[in-house]
Amino acid sequence: MRFLKGHWQLLCLTAAVAALWQTDIMVPLRILTVFLHELSHVIAIVLTGGEVVNLTINPQEGGLVTSLGGNRFLSLSAGYLGSLLIGATLFVIALRTNWDRFVLSLLGIVTLAVAVLYVRDLFALGFTVAAGSAMLAASRFLSLTINDMILRVIGISNMIYVPLDIFDDTISRSYLQSDARMLAEEIGGGTMLWGGLWLILSMAVIGLTLRHGLGRTSNLSLRGPIFK
Repeated sequence: MRFLKGHWQLLCLTAAVAALWQTDIMVPLRILTVFLHELSHVIAIVLTGGEVVNLTINPQEGGLVTSLGGNRFLSLSAGYLGSLLIGATLFVIALRTNWDRFVLSLLGIVTLAVAVLYVRDLFALGFTVAAGSAMLAASRFLSLTINDMILRVIGISNMIYVPLDIFDDTISRSYLQSDARMLAEEIGGGTMLWGGLWLILSMAVIGLTLRHGLGRTSNLSLRGPIFK
């Protein structure tokens, strides 16, 4: 009962995201989670000395990063696990700090930078520019509470999406040309092996995030103004 009282808003938000996930209203959020997946590949490639040639996402919620060099093990593993870490970090920042505006504006700047540096096709360019601009506008003009809510939604979406997508792409449909299959072909092991390991790690990260991120209460005051 104490848990429900302290976190009822978060529980309702999670239930709403899960219930609406396959509906048209969530398409922009689903594409954003795909972008964060591809962004995680980009970060791993750049940090391990590789060169990113192109990043693309499409309306069918697929994505691809073309690169040269870099550590293939880390760059292939970074898609699912990196996007989960981004989501978990945003979630904890929203719950435990007042950095919401700064972090959302930083995410917007990174999104726009990726658009300029790596995106070439029209849909992906339009989406990344629109998403990055919307984040900057929200951080500038909307209240701290709304910025907090935006980070929570992005974080929850990634924590729901990643384990489900790992299971669907690497275990349920292991024949797909997924990150896990490419890792198996290039390094060894099976697609389901890598998918299973990633699934275990993702659940562990989610568990630790909830254990150490929630605190006694996560409820927000909803009486304040929408605009800054």
